[in-house]
Amino acid sequence: MRPHTRTTAALTSALLMAAAGCSDSSNTTGSNTSGQSSVRQVEVPAATSKPPTVTVSVKNGTYGKALMDNKDKTLYVFDKDTKNKSHCTGACAEAWPPLLTTKTPTAGSGVKSELLKTTTRSDGKKQVTYNGHPLYRFDEDKKAGDTNGQAVDAFGAKWYVISPKGKRITTKPTNNTGYGY
Repeated sequence: MRPHTRTTAALTSALLMAAAGCSDSSNTTGSNTSGQSSVRQVEVPAATSKPPTVTVSVKNGTYGKALMDNKDKTLYVFDKDTKNKSHCTGACAEAWPPLLTTKTPTAGSGVKSELLKTTTRSDGKKQVTYNGHPLYRFDEDKKAGDTNGQAVDAFGAKWYVISPKGKRITTKPTNNTGYGY
């Protein structure tokens, strides 16, 4: 086997192991053209994945125009929260996953970019806010446009869909029979 073929094979093997979730810091051993054993250290770069960019947009749904994430999941606010401060952790954050980001959130259609910011949670993660309200999804909303969390009283306060003006929506459902853009 030629030297560059061995190196290519070793790198391919190391990359396949890394892709499979394995790590191999061992050396790759082979024979060079003179029949002597050669050892070459193979360094595999850490796998990096870009965190998705969070986009918040306004969509027309059950309660009229409301904020939704980039997967068209309804976003909620928690009455127990204070300006830029989340009071939903532990089991609360499992049922009401906070909208997290590592980058600046993007204002999509109908969203006022000056109201879209982030705040730091008690665990150090960045949560997206709108008009000072930390934003959440609801784990029982299974498909785009679901609003199963509207007016739910859980974890010490009520949860509401949020309007494009940055206010909680407390009205009854509109006559919209479906989810639309």
